[in-house]
Amino acid sequence: MPTRVVVFLDYQNVYRSARRAFSQDGAPHWEGQIHPGRLADLIVARGRQPRQLVEVRVYRGQPDSSKDPKAYGASQKQTAMWSRDPRVRVVSRPLRYPRDYPLSKPEEKGVDVQLAVDFVSMAIRGEYEVGVLMSEDTDLKPPLEAVVALPITSQKVHCEVAAWAPPASPARRLRIPGVNLWCHLLSEADFRPVADNTNYA
Repeated sequence: MPTRVVVFLDYQNVYRSARRAFSQDGAPHWEGQIHPGRLADLIVARGRQPRQLVEVRVYRGQPDSSKDPKAYGASQKQTAMWSRDPRVRVVSRPLRYPRDYPLSKPEEKGVDVQLAVDFVSMAIRGEYEVGVLMSEDTDLKPPLEAVVALPITSQKVHCEVAAWAPPASPARRLRIPGVNLWCHLLSEADFRPVADNTNYA
């Protein structure tokens, strides 16, 4: 039986880190967008044993339809495109808008917490053998540590991480001290085939 893999994407972090790694100053806003299914397929294909991608979970903030209808519409279009792949599930949390919006930008609230809860609870329920987390956010180290520390059962659950590898600087990847955590380092040559250059706005 192939090993079941679930890929967890902290989408805004994945997007911003791709822009930082591979884009020039002044690049259009869609530079850095990715197709979640294609990215997950790339990661899973690099496994050292037969693997099956069972789900791609994309975690992101959801714009408010009344406060920012343009961003809301773009988000809905993007989500609809991703969802054409039945393996992709988008998990969204409402953005938090500051009192002085639009002078200050809205912020994601609860996205990393939801990802962390799902990463750990799905491991406990045996919904994957390998969970791959793609993010540079160190706030997401605790769920990795929690899954690594789970009691060994007949089928050990493994954690892996993924990160973009810029051409001229070290990759920013999640690490756990004392744990040999496998990292899928993805170069610009990996990024281009999975990039989504659609202007959803």
